[in-house]
Amino acid sequence: MDWGSAQKRCYDKNKARFDVQQTRGKKRVERHAYVMRTWTGYEYNEYQMLSLRAMITELSLKSGGEYDVHFLVHVKNNSIPIWASPRIYQETLQNNVPREFWNISTLWSEQQMETYYPEPFPDNFANMAGSSIHGVYRSAHFPLQWFSQQHPHYDFVWNWEMDMRNTGHYWEFHSRVSDWAQNQPRKGLWERSARFWIPEHHGSYANFTDLVERETRDRDIAANDLAQNGPVPLWGPYQDFPHSGMLAPPNDTIPPTSYEADNYTWGVGEHADLIVFNPLFDPARTNWVFSWDVTGYNRSLPIPPRRAAIITVARLSKRLLGIMHEETWRMKHSMFPEMWPAALSMHHGLKAVYAPHPVYFDRDWEAGHADEVFNHPEEVWESPFGWGEHNLLGSSFYYNSGFSGALWRRWLGQRENGEGGRREEEGGSGRMCLRGTLLHPVKSENGPED
Repeated sequence: MDWGSAQKRCYDKNKARFDVQQTRGKKRVERHAYVMRTWTGYEYNEYQMLSLRAMITELSLKSGGEYDVHFLVHVKNNSIPIWASPRIYQETLQNNVPREFWNISTLWSEQQMETYYPEPFPDNFANMAGSSIHGVYRSAHFPLQWFSQQHPHYDFVWNWEMDMRNTGHYWEFHSRVSDWAQNQPRKGLWERSARFWIPEHHGSYANFTDLVERETRDRDIAANDLAQNGPVPLWGPYQDFPHSGMLAPPNDTIPPTSYEADNYTWGVGEHADLIVFNPLFDPARTNWVFSWDVTGYNRSLPIPPRRAAIITVARLSKRLLGIMHEETWRMKHSMFPEMWPAALSMHHGLKAVYAPHPVYFDRDWEAGHADEVFNHPEEVWESPFGWGEHNLLGSSFYYNSGFSGALWRRWLGQRENGEGGRREEEGGSGRMCLRGTLLHPVKSENGPED
């Protein structure tokens, strides 16, 4: 099987749908690159191969070419000159990627990024990782920015990790998330996106929206430190803080009215520039270890207000990736990967959305208590995105969750912690049934034999 050829044939058959010059009044369909972040030496097990094939079939072929799946392969050995020799490039690719994915794979290396985004990158506030600015740990966004520059025909790029799993239909999930984000009004969006929506506690999302508006007005504004956190509520681009140079925000990000005058209309129907799957939190309100990994901003001035979302899986618009690229090479600005897209969305007034999705826990949380712990920590060190992150270890979606892999293996029908498995389930209540759910991380898929 050659998935690259299959995706191209599908696109060619349907390319009129994506033409900017649409005829007969039809609306143009946006194109998406779905980028899997893999690396040399990665082992593709049987379960993942099945998942990847389903992903390509459901996202690309079933959508008529709306999505293209790509593998962005990190060549970890910097001494391999993949940019200098087509033969070495092809050998490296073929030795590290299954044959069926060769034609959808692109190689990159940190050495290559050093050339694309050359030094110097001065004035880092705190390099807590102790690693290079060009290393993937601190700048996973560099190759994604480069990828977008090489593929300007994609309107959106999804940054997806190899240890993500989805129990539902890929196109259905991503299409619904995109539509939901597009229909979100700008008013209160940053404030809603900073919180977990807990339906059992908050009720409908409309009720949640009203609650957040009241909390913002009655509590958050008075408690806010403008210099440290930026304005509350956020409304349009925010660059009114001390700095020694920034790119100007796009003209269409200036609000058409005041915050108070808007009736939840601005932004409705506008594509989101950034969609993330954990809340867009303010690092200054936490003791998140990487909150000060900010580079290129004058250290004689206060650190810029910023936002972040844990786990780098996200949908980024071509516009956002272009601004990230320009800020990187032209202004020598960068931040830790989980901050960079969100912070620039804040500074440039782009539409950034946290999309709620089903998250399971390994224990039964009382809903009101969960709201207090996850949405209203009393001290910075209690934030779930700092020292309070232990509260998310038992969830199905966090950077170091222990429950996500267990839940995935149980869903596959395997025994886990002495429970489940085919015999027990089929002899009792039946196989586990889950709604479409994102799981992260899944580091192992082979459980004990039943």
